[in-house]
Amino acid sequence: MNAGIRRRLEEYTADLADRYPARATVLAEPPVGSNLLPVLGDPGAPLVGHSLRLLIDPLVGARNALDKYGEVSWTNIFGRRAVTVLGPAALEVVWSNKDKVFSSEKGWEYWIGPFFRRGIMLLDFEEHLHHRRIMQQAFTRPRLISYLDLMRPGIERELESWRPKPGFLLYDNVKQMLLNLATEVFVGAQLGPDAQRLEHAFEHTVAGGKSLIRTSVPGGTWSRGLHGRKLLEQYFRAQLPAKRAGEGSDLFSVLCHATSDTGETFTDDDVVNHMIFVLMAAHDTSAITLSMLTYLLGKNPHWQERLRTEAIALGKEHLDYEDLDRLPSLDLAFKETLRMYAPAGVMMRRTLADTEILGRYVPADTDILIAAYPSMRLAQWWPRPDQFDPERFAEHRREDRVHRYAWSPFGGGAHKCIGMHFGGMTVKSIMHRMLLRYEWGVPADYQVPLTWGTGPTPADGLPINVRARQSHISPSSAA
Repeated sequence: MNAGIRRRLEEYTADLADRYPARATVLAEPPVGSNLLPVLGDPGAPLVGHSLRLLIDPLVGARNALDKYGEVSWTNIFGRRAVTVLGPAALEVVWSNKDKVFSSEKGWEYWIGPFFRRGIMLLDFEEHLHHRRIMQQAFTRPRLISYLDLMRPGIERELESWRPKPGFLLYDNVKQMLLNLATEVFVGAQLGPDAQRLEHAFEHTVAGGKSLIRTSVPGGTWSRGLHGRKLLEQYFRAQLPAKRAGEGSDLFSVLCHATSDTGETFTDDDVVNHMIFVLMAAHDTSAITLSMLTYLLGKNPHWQERLRTEAIALGKEHLDYEDLDRLPSLDLAFKETLRMYAPAGVMMRRTLADTEILGRYVPADTDILIAAYPSMRLAQWWPRPDQFDPERFAEHRREDRVHRYAWSPFGGGAHKCIGMHFGGMTVKSIMHRMLLRYEWGVPADYQVPLTWGTGPTPADGLPINVRARQSHISPSSAA
């Protein structure tokens, strides 16, 4: 979304808000004698509801909903009624899912089902547990170490290719870097014609789920997404025999051979579906996190220098796996970035039966928006929520301990992100090299405009001023 389109959407959204002021209405009347309260909310403007607000500024919309209706409210988005849950207590009810009434599969189907069907996040209950037990073998400590070994040369090559300058489009370059790394580490494909074809198919598949026109119009985003999904399926199926016969250490090979403690394995269909989903999940979330961490360090140069001093003191060009716990300042800044810009910002569920959330009646077949991103930016639980303050996670403060789900960028319950340690390893390893190679800043009056992807995403490519450092650790000095 370019700046001009974004500005026009903001003006249009403001005009709609003026013309159709919110009027609280009830989602559904609670059953007589249930002692439950109704969920309050408003439909928004005719046809579009609050869809544009979600795309442009979900944080403002969530804060308004909390002030007007509380932690559980309803609205119309993309032609569907949905209940939004805000705050750690409401998130806990849905994520813990004690009565198994909140379906992840049905919750995601409308939004990304055609593109990522049968991915680990789009499975429920016993079937999900079955797949997770097998996939967990791909994210053990030895596997993560092997992925980091595969990743290291690529990180250096990608950063070497950057051409630092004023207005360097950080997010665009980070996206490409992580896509290249994922192609090598996950798929086991070297850069070349195949990688480029995969990249384009992947980009179209991811974009498909964000389409405003959710039907297959020739040449449209949805149609390109379906075609991208088909190409990915064809590629992975063609490679399956060689991957099953080989002994590679890339994720594709690992999933072909993964066996749970009870002997369960993946079918060919399972491997293909999981590869397509994991590519999206790992790439998009890491790209947002690394980009926003870089942005925040540019806005807060004292923190950038604190992390750089720590990186230099480590005395190593590249991180080994055990080094991830030896950079406490980087860990604090990483956690604060995830709090402020949760890359999996909204997660979906759908109710399988009538239920309640914090005493509010929610009928069956209702979409649920788990609003993780805005929940970690609410003053009720986080002092000065819009201020970058990594020390809030330091032991002498630990503001995240106010509730077990106050800080929950990786979700919770059975669907807690299986790749969270991989994501942290990726972001920290790249940031370590960036701190040693480059310095950067952003103009004091610049605020990154955000749009919506898997989470809050830079809408302008994130232009920052990057320059090469005069000196950084050389392999000989680090020996």
